[in-house]
Amino acid sequence: MSWVHKSAAELADALAAGEVTSVELTQAHLDRIAAVDGDVHAFLHIDAEGALAAAAASDARRAAGTPASGPDGVPIAVKDVLATIGQPTTCGSKMLEGWHPPYDATVVAKVRAAGMPILGKTNMDEFAMGSSTENSAYGPTRNPWDLDRIPGGSGGGSAAAVAAFEAPLALGTDTGGSIRQPGAVTGTVGVKPTYGSVSRYGLVALANSLDQVGPVTRTVLDSALLHEVIGGHDPLDSTSIPGAPAGLVDAARQGASGDLSGLKVGVITELAGDGWQDGVMTRVQESVELLERLGAEVVEVSCPHFVHAMAAYYLILPAECSSNLAKFDAMRYGMRVLPDGVASPSAEEVMKATRDAGFGAEVKRRIILGTYALSSGYYDAFYGQAQKIRTLIIRDFDAAFEQVDVLVSPTAPTTAFPIGEKADDPLAMYLNDLATIPANLAGVPGISVPAGLAAEDGLPVGLQVLAPVKADDRLYRVGAAIEAALEKEWGGPLLAQAPALEETR
Repeated sequence: MSWVHKSAAELADALAAGEVTSVELTQAHLDRIAAVDGDVHAFLHIDAEGALAAAAASDARRAAGTPASGPDGVPIAVKDVLATIGQPTTCGSKMLEGWHPPYDATVVAKVRAAGMPILGKTNMDEFAMGSSTENSAYGPTRNPWDLDRIPGGSGGGSAAAVAAFEAPLALGTDTGGSIRQPGAVTGTVGVKPTYGSVSRYGLVALANSLDQVGPVTRTVLDSALLHEVIGGHDPLDSTSIPGAPAGLVDAARQGASGDLSGLKVGVITELAGDGWQDGVMTRVQESVELLERLGAEVVEVSCPHFVHAMAAYYLILPAECSSNLAKFDAMRYGMRVLPDGVASPSAEEVMKATRDAGFGAEVKRRIILGTYALSSGYYDAFYGQAQKIRTLIIRDFDAAFEQVDVLVSPTAPTTAFPIGEKADDPLAMYLNDLATIPANLAGVPGISVPAGLAAEDGLPVGLQVLAPVKADDRLYRVGAAIEAALEKEWGGPLLAQAPALEETR
């Protein structure tokens, strides 16, 4: 097995033991990117020079006996919605093409401080609006399991980079499932931490009350390692909550032992039924039965207002999006387009021409919807009512967690669909987030772990685990237990079965 196929935890151990250098690891991943990313298109920008310089600095620290952290020297990829000094941040949009931020996002600064070389910036749906990474202004990313299928979204680039062994770790953002849903359809692990527990400073906001940065990895332990690096209070983020994540790695190691005795698991009854792919439900049911064999008590739990979550989300999110994107006015930063045939255009005419050229169709759709929902005469009828539904969903979670320790469901209703299949049907696209949206509305943490392959198409299925606010450690205990047990059945990691890149494996 080559270095690029090892987990981040294994790479960190190898670095600590002197078996490999960070420069060698980083170059191996850069070589892998050069070999396969022409097909996958996970990256929008590669920073080979910067990554190798950071790797050399890491090797110097290890030689001096002063590593900055456990994963010092392990390379990482970063979703292109996070500000990075020295690399462009485009958010997958022509509006920010070529923009170089003058500062790092807090999570990026923490990754740098931990000594982790940043390989580059990953592709995404424009301004994080989408469930397939088809809405990127720079072309779609492809799923390493089947290059004709989507890798999920909006963070499909990060998930595909990890699944294709182009990076051992990646940072993503999750507004309605944009870490977990790509994780499900690419056979990777995706975590949405408790809202406010990981800084949002330097994240180009889609919806401030929903966005959350989190890990994208190949193993549950790797997610725990990265989560502990990036988590903690940030005075630069007004939504940041006190305290730093602790015990996540220990919880993952404990879970991997396979003992879930004393744990009570609730299966969400509303996240099943018509419209859910049979192969997905079969694998999820098998995972639930596995939890019972590991010692957990499993019961059904009703969260009755979850059926309204998608409708509420697609009013709240566009409303916040229309407000956040108002700053792209052609006056301060970003692209500027002059209207054709106008000798002395007004500021309004320049703004109109710029926003028409700079934003894609999905971004325009959500701006229009959000502006309408916030307009005089409709605010209470739409946005106000959606916020009331949000409160009811939070109460559903509160009531559920009085009965059980964690909740489980499918991560996504289906496996990865063909590129272009839903491009002209926004509602069908939105339905991909049906199971993940409630967690963002309530701020609770969630993880998606591979649950096997659907019988119909041989593509990955994800199991979602949800926990109460600030109980992120439960995600890692349960996720690691499922992962360890299933890998015994599979004879190794699920990604070892991915067919699309066999020739370059």
